[in-house]
Amino acid sequence: MDGHGTHTASTVAGRRVPNASAFGGFAEGTASGGAPLARLAIYKACWATPKASKAAGNTCFEADMLAAIDDAIRDGVHVLSISIGTNQPFAFNRDGIAIGALNAVKHNILVACSAGNSGPAPSSLSNLAPWLITVGAGSLDRDFVGPVVLGTGMEIIGKTVTPYNLKKMHPLVYAADVVVPGVHQNETNQCLPGSLTPEKVKGKIVLCMRGSGFKLSKGMEVKRAGGVGLILGNSPANGNEYSYDAHYLPATAVLYDDAIKIHEYIKSTNNPTAIIKQARTVLHTQPAPFMANFTSRGPNALDPYILKPDITAPGLNILAAWSEASSPSKLAFDKRIVKYTIFSGTSMSCPHVAAAAALLKAIHPDWSSAAIRSALMTTAWMKNNKALPITNADGSIATPFSFGSGHFRPTKAADPGLVYDASYEDYLLYLCSHGFSFTNPVFRCPNKPPSALNLNYPSIAIPNLNGTVIVKRTVTNVGGSKSVYFFSAKPPMGVSVKANPSILFFDHIGQKKSFTITVRLGSETTRQGLTKQYVFGWYRWTDGLHLVRSPMAVSFA
Repeated sequence: MDGHGTHTASTVAGRRVPNASAFGGFAEGTASGGAPLARLAIYKACWATPKASKAAGNTCFEADMLAAIDDAIRDGVHVLSISIGTNQPFAFNRDGIAIGALNAVKHNILVACSAGNSGPAPSSLSNLAPWLITVGAGSLDRDFVGPVVLGTGMEIIGKTVTPYNLKKMHPLVYAADVVVPGVHQNETNQCLPGSLTPEKVKGKIVLCMRGSGFKLSKGMEVKRAGGVGLILGNSPANGNEYSYDAHYLPATAVLYDDAIKIHEYIKSTNNPTAIIKQARTVLHTQPAPFMANFTSRGPNALDPYILKPDITAPGLNILAAWSEASSPSKLAFDKRIVKYTIFSGTSMSCPHVAAAAALLKAIHPDWSSAAIRSALMTTAWMKNNKALPITNADGSIATPFSFGSGHFRPTKAADPGLVYDASYEDYLLYLCSHGFSFTNPVFRCPNKPPSALNLNYPSIAIPNLNGTVIVKRTVTNVGGSKSVYFFSAKPPMGVSVKANPSILFFDHIGQKKSFTITVRLGSETTRQGLTKQYVFGWYRWTDGLHLVRSPMAVSFA
């Protein structure tokens, strides 16, 4: 047991617990799962890797995942939360989660899956099947601040969930200045195991940089060498993102630019000193959410006509329950026992969306899994708490390849107005369009299967646009019995977007209306310099009360 399943299960449906907090009292308050009155059924599908430490994680075999999903179907669950991803996607017929989830969808079970933690590289997503809801990870508006004060009196904001602090100033050194001989030139500042010289580190605070190796291991290396504290400098790509660790000694993490300032201070004096002060929890931070650097990105490596991820939810520094059979670090020598801990990953964001899906299932028991996914996606939001576009961790503007439709808003999803529905047979036809065939005599692929582009999905992706593409969609009215919806769009740069019809009239709940979206290539002037690049926009339907928005991603041939 390593605590991962305990953490994710309590996130989706843990009961309300007053006075919960992480090690050291961080994030103290009443903790609750997203659907605290739901019943949990937990299936173990991953097992310890032979001859590997707990920190290395578990191994998840396809057969075990299929068996777990089959058990869940037999038990009659309504929602599956699968916090498992891969470093690279597998073809649908070789992917145990995709195969099992398709069978689950046949039984109207919604399946939420992690997007993966291989970001920010493009096309790094896992769990790409269109019958899944693929969840990326963003931040919360909560932080844990542990300042560093330099000998000059300059205070630099650090971030930590380590409860230890220093009572006085200590000598400060840069890791690259105190390494043993033979460490690779590119790794001298990273505090890798066995890299520091005890005679030069004893009694001192060490400035280390992120890079190779576990962050906790860097703290352990400083402690091994006799250091009294760790300042961990962020990498430029990680920007404002800190995923916190419960270190064994006073430790805090700082922005890359602040790490450079600390390094300049060390070089400027013969006796650099610093102190790491007591950390505290800070609420209502801005901007939030932003996309975690680790969250895997699109485009979809298996089918560029399906925009993935679908949605994003909190996955950075999430407090949840933890197994007392495992330490907060998952390292063998760590003997600390906690009931709750802070963890990061798309494993943490996935159960947030699964919980929202469970609540929607309770409110709308007659909705299909596709309708619930649609409600979550079309009501998601693309702005942060400063009313500005959601950014990546480095401050750049994020795109649907990072957040999908946006950051989820469960209360809005309860009343989406319109939904894009799809059936089990629609997914079989989609597989036919990819050349798959079926041995089941009940279903045969048609001679000319429909285009994958026309799967009734709540988003649109068009790779290599050259001319005009017409996309078909159908919406189902789940709002007012008599309503009129008007079309509007913010087209991706270099294309025009039109709907036919541009007004939809509904007379009753459950009524379906089909329409086409025509995406036309603009002039060379409007798309100059954009060849092979993706551009993004959206279209939406509104009746004045509901906003039913769908993201668009287009690249040019």
